[in-house]
Amino acid sequence: MKPLHTFPRFPALIVFLLFLTACSESENHATKSATIATLDVYKSRTCQCCQQWVHHMEDVGFDTKTHHPSDLNRIKNDYGIAPEFQSCHTAVTSNGYVFEGHIPARFVQQFLENPPDDAIGLSVPGMPAGSPGMEMGDRFTPYKVWLLKKDGSADVFASVNSRDQQ
Repeated sequence: MKPLHTFPRFPALIVFLLFLTACSESENHATKSATIATLDVYKSRTCQCCQQWVHHMEDVGFDTKTHHPSDLNRIKNDYGIAPEFQSCHTAVTSNGYVFEGHIPARFVQQFLENPPDDAIGLSVPGMPAGSPGMEMGDRFTPYKVWLLKKDGSADVFASVNSRDQQ
């Protein structure tokens, strides 16, 4: 039997390099999921449901900055959100996409991964019971997530018929 010091060190080097690669990939994955996007959230200072939605977004990795404008309707109008698609708060990404109302984070993520060329963002009009930030015990009202387009039109982006689909 050969003494330990004479065994080739090549296999040990391979194991060490594989370890470094795995650590590096794990670190890169953690960095990517740490912040999905930064959202400037415009809401009333007193609205607690909006604040709960902000927490929902932060829980999945969004960075948020909350603003309390004196004229929230002006913000909505400035970003082209038609009255029928407005809700209680408006979130805007650094590249100008808007997310109006209590949209589940998964749909915001899905949109940002592949935004349609003609889109300005998403909307959940009103304040549906059971949507993120609007939790009310067992109550749940099915709702639609609307894809808002630059020409002012909208298409259904997702239909949310149960709490599990959020």
